[in-house]
Amino acid sequence: MTALSTLIYGYGNPGRQDDGLGNAFVDEMERWATSEKLEGITFDSNYQLNIEDAAAIAENDLVIFVDASTEDIEDFVLTPVNAETRVAFTTHAASPGYIVDLCRQLYERVPATYLMHIKGYEWAFREGLSDKGRENLEKALHHMKSLLKNPESMVREFQEF
Repeated sequence: MTALSTLIYGYGNPGRQDDGLGNAFVDEMERWATSEKLEGITFDSNYQLNIEDAAAIAENDLVIFVDASTEDIEDFVLTPVNAETRVAFTTHAASPGYIVDLCRQLYERVPATYLMHIKGYEWAFREGLSDKGRENLEKALHHMKSLLKNPESMVREFQEF
């Protein structure tokens, strides 16, 4: 059986404390995947999503976007990203839903796509995560590591969504 191609893509600004949670998630997951010798997983991170990312996600079976969140959540939440989510593109940012919709339009493909929202607390112009942000990152990493042991189930669940 061929391994699924999986992209884990974190975004945010590591120079703004917890805004760098997505980037830190990618760094930690990449170290873990390398140590576990997992195949088929690629990693990327940036300050924000760009329209060019539609091409990157088109090449994958499973895509996990990761971002810091100010939402009223406990620590983290993983939600499916629907291609029908119509969030407008601006010159500053594109949403995961917009990127998935663009992928559908340009490449006639919608990979199983999720967004990992990690609760952040501190947003000052300084590097390093807050203690509470770091705790939430660790919880999100633990959860994702268990899911990636069977990525096919994530694809199946997305198809049922």
